[in-house]
Amino acid sequence: MIVLYLILLAVIQAVTEFLPVSSLGHLGVMEHFLGMEQDTGLLIESMLHLGTAAAIIFLYRNELKRLLLEAVGMLMDAIGNLNLYIHNRRTGNRLKYARIVTGSYRKFAALLLVSMIPTALLGISSRRLAVVAGASPICQGIGFLISGIILLVTDLNNSGGEKGPREASWDSAMWIGICQGLSVFPGISRLGLTVCAALLCGYSRKFALLFSIFMSLPAVIGAFFTEIGYFGAPSMTVGMIFASIFAMLLAGVVGCLVIRFMVQLVQKTKFRYFAVYSFAIGVIVLLCNYAF
Repeated sequence: MIVLYLILLAVIQAVTEFLPVSSLGHLGVMEHFLGMEQDTGLLIESMLHLGTAAAIIFLYRNELKRLLLEAVGMLMDAIGNLNLYIHNRRTGNRLKYARIVTGSYRKFAALLLVSMIPTALLGISSRRLAVVAGASPICQGIGFLISGIILLVTDLNNSGGEKGPREASWDSAMWIGICQGLSVFPGISRLGLTVCAALLCGYSRKFALLFSIFMSLPAVIGAFFTEIGYFGAPSMTVGMIFASIFAMLLAGVVGCLVIRFMVQLVQKTKFRYFAVYSFAIGVIVLLCNYAF
């Protein structure tokens, strides 16, 4: 039966990960109401997120390869500039330094690196609190309501602009990274919060979505390694480990099948509809918690 539960969670994760409706919140609600109480922290959720992250890497491999190469290029230029600085100090020469951030891809890569800083700090510092909140249907319900409010405000405000990587500012990347760090709490949509923050900063919706999807990768991988110690939990039997790995792979396969459609859906659909859905789920979760 646990295998069927994990398959269900994998499909839910793959579908909701690319919508502004909190995949972590959906997983937490399903685990609670299916009676899947566990002592593995956020390990199962992290593995499912890792599966959809693999789908992102596979489908956007060309763009990610270019971004990675540009990030390495920036590192090499920074090392070269450091050598020039030492050389100039020793010899008194005034050799010119290389520009580190040049072109759209380098700027995009640099923005992603900047956004990772607050995400990592908030994710590490709030990890234990997130585990406690994930076990509480009340917190999950409130998280859905918060997501709905943010989506509705962004939609009614007609937020968004024409900014791409060249026009985006460093402080906006920092704020978006903060929003991603806060989305560690169940019910608060990571995609919804980060895309709304990007739109409020004047990003175009297409770039906001791409930025949000790509910036999730290091966060997901980092979250998995922070939870990896729970493989030693009593409930993580050999059978459970293999079932979790299968669910992770399934989440990746389903993610590959739906990601393009979901991204197009989010790009074209008004956020008010996702807000109404989040409000409905939040109210249902809260009512069920008090009714049962």
